[in-house]
Amino acid sequence: MDQLVLDFLRPPAPTLDNFVPGGNQEALAALRSLVASGAHATARAVYLWGPPGCGRSHLLQAVASARPASTACLLGPQSAPEAFAASDGSTFWLLDNVDQLDAPRQEAAFHLFNAVLARSDTAFVACGDRPPAALSVMPELASRLAWGLVFELRPLSDTETAQALSESLAARGVTASADLVPWLMTHAPRHLGRLRALIDALDVYALSRKRALTLPLLREFVRQAGAPNLP
Repeated sequence: MDQLVLDFLRPPAPTLDNFVPGGNQEALAALRSLVASGAHATARAVYLWGPPGCGRSHLLQAVASARPASTACLLGPQSAPEAFAASDGSTFWLLDNVDQLDAPRQEAAFHLFNAVLARSDTAFVACGDRPPAALSVMPELASRLAWGLVFELRPLSDTETAQALSESLAARGVTASADLVPWLMTHAPRHLGRLRALIDALDVYALSRKRALTLPLLREFVRQAGAPNLP
């Protein structure tokens, strides 16, 4: 049997279009407006917070990819402190996992935020695991993060995740056996991007063998792929 080369646990590149909002429609709308309007948006500072798996890093990376590469700068806890400088021509500054910044990077982020809002052609989007007032960062930075729009992101429910998977199948024009999605919801990690990637890879696998998408085919597929943690 031919070797399976698909890394099906790797989610597709994050975009605003492939983000499933669930109860986070307001945050998604605000980011779409910011991307479309740029510096002319009503609010040029946005802070997103929520637990792991809520989609905050997805949205940050999606905003970065929606802007020309020369105008968006995505920073995080591993970025060099000197990278937090609003002098390289970037107009969109994006800061991931602000809760993990060490002291030098917190101070650099504070000065970056001030520099961004002092200009009329820039925007700032950051995310963390807690609301600004509860962050373990320097108080000055926490207060800056609360200046603009603040959105709590909520993870998708199991029902919303299952619906999104069914919609992914429908969008491909694929009919799957009724037990396929429930099995995935029971046995696979609850990560929508990875689940969608698995569905996509399974569809390719099924087409190559001219078979329908069924639970036996899925089990065969994960055995061939050597997928961890999937029975």
